[in-house]
Amino acid sequence: MAKVRVHELAKELGITSKEALNTLKDLGEFVSSASSTIEPPVAKKLRGAYPDAGKSGAAKPSGAKPAAAPAAGRPAASAPKPGGSAPKPNAPAPAPS
Repeated sequence: MAKVRVHELAKELGITSKEALNTLKDLGEFVSSASSTIEPPVAKKLRGAYPDAGKSGAAKPSGAKPAAAPAAGRPAASAPKPGGSAPKPNAPAPAPS
């Protein structure tokens, strides 16, 4: 098994990184931050402290999250707004009033 970062393991267990750090401290392990890596035996101790966490029975997706579609009736963020005042190319500039 490879080393794992505390925040990744916390996400796997469905807990916050802060909870994971506190539990590791209570278990006598020194971990300085959530981005620290921990050895497999230490990860096993943390998983043992949360035996029911992360076991929902459903397989977790192993890829990027699908992009969310824009809400119905709303234009996309990059869509031009109707009646915009952008000047057209080769058009004379409006005279100041």
